Amino acid sequence: MAKVKVAILGSGNIGTDLMIKLGRSDVLELTTVIGIDSESDGLRRARELGYVAIDTGIDGFLERPELADIVFDATSAKAHIRHAKLLKEAGKKVIDMTPAARGPFVVPAVNMGKNMEADNINLITCGGQATIPMVQAVNRVSPVEYAEIVATISSRSAGPGTRANIDEFTETTSRGIQEVGGAKKGKAIIILNPAEPPILMRDTVYALVEEGTMDEKKISESIKEMEKVVQSYVPGYRLRTEPIFDGNKVTIFIEVEGAGDYLPKYSGNLDIMTAAGVKVAEEFAKNQLAQQLV
Repeated sequence: MAKVKVAILGSGNIGTDLMIKLGRSDVLELTTVIGIDSESDGLRRARELGYVAIDTGIDGFLERPELADIVFDATSAKAHIRHAKLLKEAGKKVIDMTPAARGPFVVPAVNMGKNMEADNINLITCGGQATIPMVQAVNRVSPVEYAEIVATISSRSAGPGTRANIDEFTETTSRGIQEVGGAKKGKAIIILNPAEPPILMRDTVYALVEEGTMDEKKISESIKEMEKVVQSYVPGYRLRTEPIFDGNKVTIFIEVEGAGDYLPKYSGNLDIMTAAGVKVAEEFAKNQLAQQLV
C-alpha cells in the first residue's frame, strides 16, 4: 500500500514517542527525525532505526525537502512561529504539537473532518486534547456558559518544551475550550505534580450550563459516547467516575494512562498528544492518497 512520507521536527520526548507510533502506521512512512543535538536520545534512536537523522534543525531539513510531505513540529511554541513560515514556503503540511496556535485547532474526537485542507493544523495541548471532547459532549446537549479545566501531569513527564510553554498552554487551551468545545467562556490550569511514584495524567472538567437546560441523563450518555470515541485512538483514556451534577454544574473526572511507547505509562499527557497527531496525519494521508487516485 502507498504511504505518505512524514518527518518529525524535534527529538525530545514528544518527537521520540511519535517516532515509535509512526513506525506502526499503515499510511505514514517516517523518513527523518530532525533535531539540534546530535547526542539526543531521539536522534540516537532514529539512527539505530535507519531513519535519516538531521542534527542541524529545520535548516538541515529544508536542504532536503523531498524527504517528507507532512512535518510534525514537536519543538516549542516560540520555535514554531519561525518553523510555520518556513514550512509553508516549502509547501509542507504541518501538524503543530506545540501551543503556538498558528493554524486551526483540531481535536480528532470533535472536529476531525474539518480543516483537512489547511496547511498547518494545531493540536492545542495535552490538556485540551483530554478535556475539550468532554466540554463538547456537554455542550451538544446543554449550552455551556463557562468551562474550566484542570490538567494535572507528573513533573517527570514534562520535558523542556512543556515547561517553556506554560503560558501558551493556558491561553491556547482556554481558546480551544471555546472554539472547539463550544463553551462561551473557558479557563485552563496546568499542574506539574512532583509526587513519587509518578501519578497518571488526571484532568477535571467543570462546566456550567445555561439555566433551565440541564438534562442529566442525556449529558451522561453524551459523555460516555465521547469517552468511547477518544478511546478509539487513545486506549488509556477513561472516566474515573460517573459525572457529578450539582444545580447547573457538571463535573467530570478523567484519567489518561499512556501506552508506554517511550516514557512509562504515567505519561498520558505525552501519549494523548502523539496519538492525536498520528490520527490527524493519517487522515491527511488518506485524503492525499485518494486524490491521487482520482
